[in-house]
Amino acid sequence: MSFPDLPKGRLALTAAAAIMAVAVVGTAAAQSMVVRSTGPSASKYPTGAKLKSTDKLTLVSGDKVVLMQAGKTRTLSGPGTFGASGTIQASQSMSGTVTRMLAKGPTVRSRGGFSRGPNDPVPVEARAPNLWLLDYRESGTFCVANPATLMLWRPNMEGDTALEIESAGKKSTVAIVDGANFRKWPTDVLPVQYGVDYRLSGGGLTAPVTVRFTPLENAPDTVEGSVDMLMAKGCAPQLNRLVDALSDSEAG
Repeated sequence: MSFPDLPKGRLALTAAAAIMAVAVVGTAAAQSMVVRSTGPSASKYPTGAKLKSTDKLTLVSGDKVVLMQAGKTRTLSGPGTFGASGTIQASQSMSGTVTRMLAKGPTVRSRGGFSRGPNDPVPVEARAPNLWLLDYRESGTFCVANPATLMLWRPNMEGDTALEIESAGKKSTVAIVDGANFRKWPTDVLPVQYGVDYRLSGGGLTAPVTVRFTPLENAPDTVEGSVDMLMAKGCAPQLNRLVDALSDSEAG
């Protein structure tokens, strides 16, 4: 590294600053974050905890901790002692998973909400393929990227069904037809409001679900940014969906 035409004092300061910047970048790159923690030791390694590369995790039977480092996840299962950092190889499907999950708009376009081909069934327990689709089976706080284009999503596209949505004395019924797995939120009757409870029932649900919306001014473009944002806003269903998708994409 060279710094031409600089006085010696300034040269020394510039070089020191460059070395410090490299050190900071290296530290940040080596840091891991806990994105899921279950089991007896969950309180020791809470979701959102940042770990240095030198930290060790001691897990007992029944523990499972999912760490994220450089946009990739690593799942640790007890019992055992593990280093907080390690070599993580992304599978071939990782890049596609991230792109699909973080896409700002629907990843499938089709007439009337249809999103499958004749030989492309969706499993009953499938997850929504994008963070901004509202899987109406999931109760809790949902981060809304664009209220005007909010879509409801169901995993099973077989048969006609009707989802009922109630809030503050108003009610709307959303019809989802056979072969479709998403429909637009009924903004004409029930506009998206923040901090208000919406009760969803029918539509194949075994019990009513309550959803509350929170605004998202700018959707992050990175996995790390998305995880931080979802944690900060308490959007647990979307955080779990993202972590599940990344964990499924871990190299075997």
